[in-house]
Amino acid sequence: MKVGLFFGSFNPIHVGHLIIANYMANYSDLQSVWLIVSPHNPLKVKSSLANMYDRLEMARLATEDNDRIKISDIEFKLPQPSYTIDTLIHLQERYPEHQFTLIMGADNLTSLKKWKNYEIILRDYKILVYPRPGYDNQELASHPSISITDTPVMEISSTFIRRAIKEGKSVQYMVPNNVFKFIDSKNLYG
Repeated sequence: MKVGLFFGSFNPIHVGHLIIANYMANYSDLQSVWLIVSPHNPLKVKSSLANMYDRLEMARLATEDNDRIKISDIEFKLPQPSYTIDTLIHLQERYPEHQFTLIMGADNLTSLKKWKNYEIILRDYKILVYPRPGYDNQELASHPSISITDTPVMEISSTFIRRAIKEGKSVQYMVPNNVFKFIDSKNLYG
């Protein structure tokens, strides 16, 4: 089975994430996309993150009606901070029958050389890259493991949503309705 791995803090998950995941599940050769909720990305400040179980629940709520998109808490059980290469090795051992492909934004492709063992990732895994505003011609874009996709460009971000909530502004339609209700009920990001 060909599985796309879309790593993220999902702090919170929003329609941009969902459009990207749905595009990859339906417009590539992937049979399924797993959203890997990262408890702590080593390149992000941990104190800015909502509780990892709340982020996992929001991701679950956002995708509950899509059988091609799954949610994974695999990194919750691994040492933190989470390094992609460690998660990939763990998943390959646990699911040897699956062929894993990474899904990342063009912004992450720019910083890939800062990742732990990025050379092994490039050697052993395919990477599907979705465009991000302001990140175009990258030096790694021509690498044989990398495919730049025609995924619709999303200018929405979790940072924007958190700021809007903090300022008391509406984020309706930026997050699924059931995720909005969850954020409201838990008073997240307020």
